[in-house]
Amino acid sequence: MGFFKMHHEAEGSALPAIFMGAFIAFGGILFGYDTGTIGGILAMDYWIQLFATTTNAVGAKYVTSSQQALIVSMLSVGTLVGALFGASIGDRIGRKMGLIVACVVFNIGVVLQTIATAIPLFVAGRTIAGAGVGVVSVLIPLYQSESAPKWIRGTLISTYQLALTTGLLLAAIVNNATQNRNDSGSYRIPVAIQALWALILAGGLLYLPETPRYYVKKGNEAKALASLGRLRRLPITSPTLRNELNEIIANHQYELTLGSSSWLQCFSKGGSQRKRLFTGCAIMALSQLTGINFIFYFGTQFFKNSGISNPFTISLITNLVNVFSTIPGQVLVEKWGRRPLLLFGAVGMCFCEFIVAIVGVTAESEVANKVLIAFVCFYIFFFACSWGPVGWVVVGEIFPLRLRAKSVALSIASNWLLNWAIAYATPYLVDKGPGNAGLGAKVFFVWGTCCFVCALFVYFFVYETKNMTLEQVDELYDTVSSARNSAGFVPTVHYSRGTEDGEKSESGISVTQVEGKTDV
Repeated sequence: MGFFKMHHEAEGSALPAIFMGAFIAFGGILFGYDTGTIGGILAMDYWIQLFATTTNAVGAKYVTSSQQALIVSMLSVGTLVGALFGASIGDRIGRKMGLIVACVVFNIGVVLQTIATAIPLFVAGRTIAGAGVGVVSVLIPLYQSESAPKWIRGTLISTYQLALTTGLLLAAIVNNATQNRNDSGSYRIPVAIQALWALILAGGLLYLPETPRYYVKKGNEAKALASLGRLRRLPITSPTLRNELNEIIANHQYELTLGSSSWLQCFSKGGSQRKRLFTGCAIMALSQLTGINFIFYFGTQFFKNSGISNPFTISLITNLVNVFSTIPGQVLVEKWGRRPLLLFGAVGMCFCEFIVAIVGVTAESEVANKVLIAFVCFYIFFFACSWGPVGWVVVGEIFPLRLRAKSVALSIASNWLLNWAIAYATPYLVDKGPGNAGLGAKVFFVWGTCCFVCALFVYFFVYETKNMTLEQVDELYDTVSSARNSAGFVPTVHYSRGTEDGEKSESGISVTQVEGKTDV
């Protein structure tokens, strides 16, 4: 833990919150594994022979660009819908129960994909599974941010991205093992394995507590105190525990004076909410426009079309790079901070993608292919250690409690909207043939330009929030007008503390009022 600024003088232990947050991140495997699986399945000979409905001039079956776009992108349609409903589900039945429901929905989709022998049922299964993934993608960052200690919150939330990349790697391994089977097991085995990940997540959730901030939002301070005590390994009579809960309650009461928690309030100016929502939506959308999912959705086909032998092996290598490059990002998000790491990643990705585009357009040789693969791997490194994990961190921690679930849902919905658009448009952009742009490697000029925009966005709009409580993040947005000045901010507000009995805190909520509500 030497990399993190841990407050050793604090009572209790942060280990329960850390372990719970890390386990919850396991849900990232659901989306990562599905993303990696579909890319390989689309290139499997048996699957093409069974599902393809079109033949070329020599009588060979193939899947058209429109069919590829439909199959890949409909998962994102489901995730978009699931993300928008995820906020209401999380606020109504809780973060924990919402995740369990999402796992059930996901597995229904997996069953439909497994039994499918034609494109319509396969697409329907992917859409339903996507709805489950969408709910998971909203509630996991919520659960983690509302439970984690501030000194390791960024690292914990970024474990969601690590789980996602692990899912991609597992999918590449399974696809590589089944690709040469000449039966339905070639695609059914990879698809069916997904159900296991959802069962593990749902089973573990049965033993985890609900988040204390959810209980505060619901007005159940006794359960909030018990939940916080379990997370901090402290008895409910602990003054330290009570002080932390008082601050959460007082800040939430202060937030309620700014307005209701309706969807419309997500777009209000109060508390810099509109600025926060723009930041959350933009960082999620731009993370898709870096082009990373082009590699994991269509990378196998792209390498194959580029003349690279054994594209499945190359896909496995890129997934290994993705997993192991996420780990430095988990450390650097607390060591460097959010802004520097995002800037580092955007500049690095921009450089690598222009190199890939130039090499892909100007050269066709064994050496050129090796250079292309190398810089794709460098590009993945820059994404995986920065925008991959840190985007989820920023979205998980910048919103006020009263609007957090809805704002996170809107932000992540923008991620899935762009994910769908890219998944649907990419075959038309890259493939050759009538009605297609036939860009091939030139598409990396598009992704590289988007990465330049990413760097500008971070510089002007992303606030530095490392080592702050979620309540102190609210003060940051209230007092600092420019993201460029956020790194020097020092928190001063402590909503639950006053010097004399009955004295009001800077939020306007008196300490005695707050403490009176937490007696159990």
